[in-house]
Amino acid sequence: MPAPTFTSLAFTLAFALALVAGLVVKFWLATRQVRHVARHRNAVPPVFAQAITLAAHQKAADYTMAKTRFGIIEMAWGAAVLLGWTLLGGLDLLNKLLLGWLGGGMLQQLALLAAFALIGGLLELPFTLWQTFKLEERFGFNKMTWRLWFADAIKGMLLGALIGLPIAALILWLMGAAGSLWWIWAWGAWMAFNLLLMLVYPTFIAPIFNKFQPLDDAALKDRVNALMQRCGFAAKGLFVMDGSTRSAHANAYFTGFGASKRVVFYDTLLRQLNAGEVEAVLAHELGHFKHRHVMKRMVAMFALSLAGFALLGWLSTHTWFYTALGVQPNMAAPNDALAILLFMLAVPVFGFFVAPLPVLISRKHEFEADAYAIAQTSGAHLSAALLKLYQDNASTLTPDPVFVKFYYSHPPASERLARMAATSP
Repeated sequence: MPAPTFTSLAFTLAFALALVAGLVVKFWLATRQVRHVARHRNAVPPVFAQAITLAAHQKAADYTMAKTRFGIIEMAWGAAVLLGWTLLGGLDLLNKLLLGWLGGGMLQQLALLAAFALIGGLLELPFTLWQTFKLEERFGFNKMTWRLWFADAIKGMLLGALIGLPIAALILWLMGAAGSLWWIWAWGAWMAFNLLLMLVYPTFIAPIFNKFQPLDDAALKDRVNALMQRCGFAAKGLFVMDGSTRSAHANAYFTGFGASKRVVFYDTLLRQLNAGEVEAVLAHELGHFKHRHVMKRMVAMFALSLAGFALLGWLSTHTWFYTALGVQPNMAAPNDALAILLFMLAVPVFGFFVAPLPVLISRKHEFEADAYAIAQTSGAHLSAALLKLYQDNASTLTPDPVFVKFYYSHPPASERLARMAATSP
């Protein structure tokens, strides 16, 4: 094995420093969150005193602290696994084993991607099971049986192979056959694949995991259709999803793209909110479309993906990129799958430090969608719906402000309600 170059050593150092710095910041943020929530556990904030009981407030505080503490353990394990894959040589060992078994070529590269995903899933499995059957169960949110969990896992694995392996094979083929600008063609294929998924997901993929029934509440259906007509929005249908088979958490969302758009309500949401509140929640979601938030996010995703593929195209041609992350590149076989995996492992380490920017934009979008909903429906209904959802989902009303700036894609309840009160007619 050749001696590491200065560039390789410098990148190894940068990676290690970024990983340690990220862990320190994440731990600091998590401990701030736990301390802040615990400090405010025994008193409901005055603005919520008439709507939220002390018991509900304390449940939300306990749930938030439990999730955050669990997240610290998960974070430490994730960092250990990352080091195992990279600087400690795990990915290099896996690659060499598969090379010895399958030789170089497309089959070995696809096997490397599949084996990495399978091993990664197994390493995360204890945390997934604990979160579902211990943490969520403890607070009364888990409704999933072991049988249903196992069925979902098998379906997800088969679907991942059926969908993931062909697009992976196409990108690997482009990396080897499309010349130095392969990354442009690969980016185009990746974007087309994502757009296709958006089209087929509502009709063909989502029903594999959940049951969707047409909304049969005639009064609510008329109210929702009138709102969408008023807002100039067309959807292929209004559906109710059996979210209660897996969780007590409630939600509503739009899915699909173009003519395939659907409005989906969790059955738990319809049980918790009255018709006016459901209409207000839907108006909020329509606000995202009216302000073109979905399109803006898609454009941003396209741009970031293009930059990512360009960076991958450059890094994949440099030996130091592999050796700096604990992998000896193949001399007589393609390294494209290795490059993809190392890129996927390294980018989040450096990307963590710009994470507050996208969530800041997301919080801004939420405020804009709230304002649109108030203009189209009732601010009182939207406020009541949000309070019910915060309470039913055990979302803390007193998060740490710094933690919010790093992680919260939605503004805290206090900020949203204060903004609504200021803008409501």
